[in-house]
Amino acid sequence: MTNRILLVDDEPHIISALKRVLLEEPYEILSAANAEEGLKLMESSRFKVVISDERMPGMGGAEFLSIVRNSHPETIRILLTGYASLEAAMTAVNGGEIYRFFMKPWNDLELTLAIRTAVERYDLEEENRRLLALVKRQARELRAMEERFPGITGIERDVDGSITLPEMSEEEMEQIRKQCG
Repeated sequence: MTNRILLVDDEPHIISALKRVLLEEPYEILSAANAEEGLKLMESSRFKVVISDERMPGMGGAEFLSIVRNSHPETIRILLTGYASLEAAMTAVNGGEIYRFFMKPWNDLELTLAIRTAVERYDLEEENRRLLALVKRQARELRAMEERFPGITGIERDVDGSITLPEMSEEEMEQIRKQCG
């Protein structure tokens, strides 16, 4: 998946400023002028990170990020606000489970580093999801093998904890090879 980021702000100059900050970064950046437009983009594309303004006409950023959390829980969420409202910050953190909260005007370097870290976090969590699915599939396969060949998945260990294999004759090994196909 590409490093796709969604910027949501009703002020075009804020979107432009964010794009300038991220110009040298390896991101595909899409933008929306309001939360409703942002939700439509989220339906058609997957985003690693969503950065939203808090105060927008219609739906605010905290509510928007809460919806994003419910519909796309893997997407990392960042909130920007020009207002130092503790209530807004708490609503956003609790409701949208945001990753970071930045005040306008933001520090370009801090924001850039936070977005890089968010993309890395997304990638790590995606890899964890992939590996978990693999382990679950392998566990199902082992259970199926155990049902078909009882005792085949039994593991014995010696006093040091090393895995040991029971002694088998050549005939037993050949029989197992034939059964496995």
